[in-house]
Amino acid sequence: MPKLTVGTQMPDFTFDTPFESGRTLAETAGKTAGKTALVFLRYYGCTLCQYDIHQFTAQYDKIAATGGQMLVVLQSDPAKLAGQMKPGDLPFDIVCDPEQKLYKEFEIAPAESKAKMADLKTMGKIAKATAGGFKHGDYEGDELQLPACFVMGPDRVLSYAHYGVSAGDVPTPQELVELLK
Repeated sequence: MPKLTVGTQMPDFTFDTPFESGRTLAETAGKTAGKTALVFLRYYGCTLCQYDIHQFTAQYDKIAATGGQMLVVLQSDPAKLAGQMKPGDLPFDIVCDPEQKLYKEFEIAPAESKAKMADLKTMGKIAKATAGGFKHGDYEGDELQLPACFVMGPDRVLSYAHYGVSAGDVPTPQELVELLK
């Protein structure tokens, strides 16, 4: 499948969260009259991912105020995550993709090297994450995985498609709010 682009329909897929299995993107995106953001990160133990998840959680009231919703995709095992959190800890669902099937299907490629994963934005986020006390947890998935973000309507037609060029190349909560309007 070619990379996803604005104006195309995000293919439907079935996914598991840490607490629920067999959900589909179509039913999830169709539950809201607003837009749905699908944010692909690396895995739960990743320091930058923890920081991004924390930032999205802290600002989720603004995200929800758009009438939209978000999902975060991680290369983490659902049973493992269920042991690290409880239902309701996050205001959004985590889509678990430990085999990285969605990353491959949507051509969300890893970086060529660790050196190519970092840029000024990434280094700034690492400094903020470290200052915030976030520490690396268990390693899962592809250590070189780059992020991506897609925003779609209830019909799954994309209004935004972005493939990250560095580990920190993820919309901020404020940027996501604008994309969901």
